[in-house]
Amino acid sequence: MLKSRAVPFVVRSVPFVLLAACALVSGHAAAEEPRITRPPGDLGEPAATADEAMVGATDLDPTAYDIDGKIIIDAKDDLDPAALAGLARDFGLTFKPTALAAETNEEIAEVGTEAEADLLERLAHDPRVEGAEPLARVRAFFVPNDPLLKDQWNMERIGATRAWDFATGRGVTVAVVDTGIACENYGPFMKGTDLADTECVGGWNFVTKNEHANDDQGHGTHVAGTIAQSTNNGLGAAGIAFHARLMPVKVLNESGFGTTADVADGIRWAAEHGAHVINLSLGGPRNSGVLQKAINYAIARGSVVVAAAGNTGGHVQFPGASDGVIGVSATGPDDKLAKFSSRGDGVDVAAPGVDVVQQTICNKGRDKCERFPGYSGTSMASPHVAGVAALMVGLGVTDPVAVENAIRKSARVVDTSEGGAKLYGAGILQANAAAEQVTFMHLVARLAALLAITIVVGRAAKKRNPEATSPWRLSYWLPALVAGPGLFFFAPWLLPRVHVAVDVLASPLGDLDFFLGASVHRWLPLANAAIPFALMTLSFGSKRLRPWIAGLAAGTGAYLTSVATLGEAAGPLGHTALVAWCGLNAAACIWIARTNLAETK
Repeated sequence: MLKSRAVPFVVRSVPFVLLAACALVSGHAAAEEPRITRPPGDLGEPAATADEAMVGATDLDPTAYDIDGKIIIDAKDDLDPAALAGLARDFGLTFKPTALAAETNEEIAEVGTEAEADLLERLAHDPRVEGAEPLARVRAFFVPNDPLLKDQWNMERIGATRAWDFATGRGVTVAVVDTGIACENYGPFMKGTDLADTECVGGWNFVTKNEHANDDQGHGTHVAGTIAQSTNNGLGAAGIAFHARLMPVKVLNESGFGTTADVADGIRWAAEHGAHVINLSLGGPRNSGVLQKAINYAIARGSVVVAAAGNTGGHVQFPGASDGVIGVSATGPDDKLAKFSSRGDGVDVAAPGVDVVQQTICNKGRDKCERFPGYSGTSMASPHVAGVAALMVGLGVTDPVAVENAIRKSARVVDTSEGGAKLYGAGILQANAAAEQVTFMHLVARLAALLAITIVVGRAAKKRNPEATSPWRLSYWLPALVAGPGLFFFAPWLLPRVHVAVDVLASPLGDLDFFLGASVHRWLPLANAAIPFALMTLSFGSKRLRPWIAGLAAGTGAYLTSVATLGEAAGPLGHTALVAWCGLNAAACIWIARTNLAETK
């Protein structure tokens, strides 16, 4: 909710004509429009107590990427090969030259970790050595080239740049139930220039009753930008889940007003048309039964519902306080609760909501008018959580309760006092921690299941045929990794999955359907026994292909086992049916793997 005076069920906003009257001059050259940093109507309480320290620094321990037991020695450039060999002898080392060692005299040596510090100290004082240090890993960092990213303090505070190494929201649809989005070129309206690379799916306008849900107020486009602004396009600002799809659902008019009936219809419409996440940066004081029924309906269809807590400085408004909704309070750059933010029961997590910079429209969306203001309000905090929810869904956490749990478990606690939970809920949103924890948990579950299945099928095959093919070979493990944890399962710790090629190689076979959409993925079309069984049927006569098919079946079984045991996925027919489906297919995969290894003729 954009901070404003309390009115029944409106966007917490003031029309732009009033906002402009108290705006500060923008520091963003992109539009030369007034930048709104402090909308009027502040009725909030004084800022809440929070830890003063800046938490969540991104600097790592300098030794974090050191490779145990390996050092690099930079010998003097004039040291000839004989002298270099003498240096290695004197220290009891075996040198392995670097690629350009002939030019640099840099050598790599293996050492005992317990003696490494002493050895480096001795080498540093040897006149034949220019320098010696631990050999360390480096990794690619994805930093988008959006010029306003430097002004988006909120992205750094939630760890967005690190989260992008793990997920970007591919295949996920996020509905913005609001004033509309600048998503299309239609009549006097245009698609936002910084939404050009963001896919918009069909929406609905409940104000004018047609499919053109264009923004004529500005609030919805600003909210949508935080979720999925086009990113790394050299223009404007960045969005959290920038590969997600936006669904515009207009339920609020050009003054920011709407009704509980329209919002309830908007929630239902979004859920029925494939929204995996629904953002509600709006609200009012009435606990509407109609609204709650719509929320229940959306959650039952697998949609994650996120809502702003409100800007009254008092009790959480609705739907922020509604059952099943992730209610979001707002914090500033100092991690303190914004004084306008509502607080109390209903706050599940806090997120940045002060001076949040994003693109939006002006002049009611006409005349190609757009700008990049900094808005404040819980309306700006809510889409941060919706964006991270989209990252979670894109990682395969598709059950709404599991998404909320992942967000809450990874939140950064800044106030441990008795009342801290009423201000911050579980803590301040941390996209990086949520993405890394989910990815690591999936990796451990799938590798453990794959190892267990491999041992089982290997022994079963030997029992059936003493001459059975061993699974401990490359021709088994390559397809097993492709189907289980992903061939490049380690990628997020070395290479960002922002790039399509890396994302494909890092994704398990069963996750590749996310490139079509999360709704397709819920049916697990690429993670079932049919694929390895079909391959076995077509090529069982080829002895050479059997280990490959066995590995593919074992990896698929491991993937299905992880889906069933982690309990994070929402199946189209319910959780029980999903677990039963995964169990039956995993058992079939184990049989296929054993059969292909046991048959040697």
